[in-house]
Amino acid sequence: MESKSHRQKNMLLLSVGTRNKVVQYFKRTFAGKGNVITTDMTELAPAIYESDRHYKVPRITESGYLELILDICKKENISGVLSLIDPELSLLAENEEWFRGIGVTVIGSSYELCERALDKMQMFTWLKEHGYNCARSYVDLKEFYSDLDAGLISFPVFVKPVRGSASIAISKVYDKETVELLFAHNDNLMVQEFLNGQEIGADCYIDLVSGEAVSIFTKKKILMRAGETDKAVSFKDERLFQLIESFIKESGWRGQIDIDIFEIGGKYYISEVNPRFGGGYPHAYECGCDHMSLILNNLNGIANERHIGSYEEGINMMKYNEVCIKRL
Repeated sequence: MESKSHRQKNMLLLSVGTRNKVVQYFKRTFAGKGNVITTDMTELAPAIYESDRHYKVPRITESGYLELILDICKKENISGVLSLIDPELSLLAENEEWFRGIGVTVIGSSYELCERALDKMQMFTWLKEHGYNCARSYVDLKEFYSDLDAGLISFPVFVKPVRGSASIAISKVYDKETVELLFAHNDNLMVQEFLNGQEIGADCYIDLVSGEAVSIFTKKKILMRAGETDKAVSFKDERLFQLIESFIKESGWRGQIDIDIFEIGGKYYISEVNPRFGGGYPHAYECGCDHMSLILNNLNGIANERHIGSYEEGINMMKYNEVCIKRL
């Protein structure tokens, strides 16, 4: 009789959009071991055509969406599921028991952590309370102006939604008048300190079996586009690895996460966390940090060995555009 750990493992990737490389990497890892199934709300999402099969699904906010995803899991005999967009992470985490009940592992962190990652004030409060360097953040303009007058913060600052992703609706602001104007015409905004330093991205995998960080890849960002890393170069710093491991352990993250960090005057500041594959993850994979294999091991009940910083420094990533042609 075939053992449970060696049965076929099928992976479901939700809301894949243009993440072609991520789907390709899963296909490469799961070849001969299981199928890779994808979903998106449009047939014009190019990444769905990289998978073994795909499903067109409604918006995640529509009634019946979760039930549809659970049905796909049953139909395709899915072993693991993850999403590539932020709002869906909380939905999966909140309903983790439903997936577990049909034998599906949600590759991700708890609902509490997914919500903290979405809410920038929650993240700021947690980082501050736990002693991590981070950007000063405010939802109360009186508090912001008080710190401004005291010289604790200065212009320019960022005005952004408290809950948001992909750098949508973010404004770099240089004066009080613009801050007042933005707050007068929009709800749920915050002011955040402008961290003027080297931006860094960390692609991390926290083992689902052991709960330990087993892979960390760090890169210095050279150019950003639409909130994603467009050009970057790999580097290593043992002090940064230790900081990231401490942050991961204290927070309780699980699965794949992407951390935004700034280096200013020799100090590291934690900015944000995306509890999913980030847009710059292909850099990590191509440098040898194969997190798809780590996921497959976990689905087979195998704890991964620790390989922190197991990659070469000075390797550059440069994104470029590609096209997908289909008759639909």
